[in-house]
Amino acid sequence: MTTRSLTPAGSAGLATYGLRLSFRQIFFAALALLFGLGEAAGARPLRIVALGDSLTAGYGLAADAAFPVRLQAALKAKGFDVEIVNGGVSGDTSADLLARLDWTLGDGADAAIVEIGANDMLRGLDPAQTAKNIDAILARLRERGIPFLIAGMRAAPNLGGPYAASFEPLYRELAKKYDAPLYPFFLEGVAGHPDLQLPDGLHPNPRGVDAMVAGILPAIVAWLDGLKKK
Repeated sequence: MTTRSLTPAGSAGLATYGLRLSFRQIFFAALALLFGLGEAAGARPLRIVALGDSLTAGYGLAADAAFPVRLQAALKAKGFDVEIVNGGVSGDTSADLLARLDWTLGDGADAAIVEIGANDMLRGLDPAQTAKNIDAILARLRERGIPFLIAGMRAAPNLGGPYAASFEPLYRELAKKYDAPLYPFFLEGVAGHPDLQLPDGLHPNPRGVDAMVAGILPAIVAWLDGLKKK
């Protein structure tokens, strides 16, 4: 009875087979990784930058009580896969936001909420200049292909009727010019309600932020639904 043994040629054949098998395993594993990453990238949240001043930034509040954080939570509860980036800076005027706009947006903004002008109003700045600055902000967003929703502001009563008549319409006029959705008053339901404000009587407290989110949420949901159809 003879025994069979591996010849040198047979050893080489098995070695070659093993190398081919290893290569195939590596190749298909690489493909799986590649397509897996592609799927993950395609499924990333919609990145919305909330541009604004202290009302957006969350002046006097814990980080998790700021408007962008609370809005993100509310939208997620409605099934929207979004990331709301806090692009608010306390004290900013429309000129300040225009100056930092590109830096704040970065390279990954899919959409923007534009809330600015309260500090222009409180300082009694010329509404015509405020309108010009916001117009430039919106034009730059349009140039970059970033859809936006405008959150408007009302004038404080102590500034008088003529100032309000010049200031308040600018948001409506710009929304019409750019055919953009407008939420007329960002502080709707909060302004004039001390129980929803910080002691300064200007900024919302956590309950006030939740009231702001509840107020603007239907407009943002309608806007995002519209973006899905485009």
